[in-house]
Amino acid sequence: MTALSKPLPFGIKSRNWPYFLLGLVVVLALLAPIDHVVSVTAHAWPEPFAGFFATITELGLSDWILIPSLALFVVCMALALISRREQSKAALFHAAGMWAFVFIGVGLPGLVANIAKRLIGRARPVVYDGNGTLAFQSIFNDWQFQSFPSGHSTTIFAFAMVVSFLWPKLFWPAIVVAVLVGVSRLAVGMHYPTDVVAGAVLGTMGAYLVRLYFARRGWVFARAADGSVERRKFALQVG
Repeated sequence: MTALSKPLPFGIKSRNWPYFLLGLVVVLALLAPIDHVVSVTAHAWPEPFAGFFATITELGLSDWILIPSLALFVVCMALALISRREQSKAALFHAAGMWAFVFIGVGLPGLVANIAKRLIGRARPVVYDGNGTLAFQSIFNDWQFQSFPSGHSTTIFAFAMVVSFLWPKLFWPAIVVAVLVGVSRLAVGMHYPTDVVAGAVLGTMGAYLVRLYFARRGWVFARAADGSVERRKFALQVG
């Protein structure tokens, strides 16, 4: 995971992605039998742990990421379009691209998660007593049957990777926060471990794929001859 320049995570390449998908299914299948036990244990954690996780879980909401990044994209684009200095225009377009990457890199995986959880319709832990861990109410459901995958986990892991791609030195702090938010979804009783793992993978994969799309078009990132992806360098020329 620390090899951020690789085009895809988890050692995935164009030829072996079916094996990765199969491996993920196996991991989820192995976790499924302990879903309820882990969920109940985490939900029973005493203060101050419960209070801490109830607070940090809010970081998994996307509004605090998407609204500012969209606003900054619009402002940078507007300023770029009216700027008369070529260097200022280029810098503003570059900044606009960066904020567009933040918005899409977090928003697109989150959108996929929200669609998937409604289509799958898995029961949440709060309705375990009447449904168990593997009850489903697909498409026409309310929030009680929108457990898989975890939207909060998808959002925060996508955000952690987006931040890491732009500022690699923040990788470990961002991942630690993402893991804590993922654990918080168990502690507040809203998700099972399999939901969180699936959300984490979806968020991570989504951010990588968005970056790869940007790199292929030379937006914010560039792809080297060996296939690696790096953030494009931009420096204002003075004088």
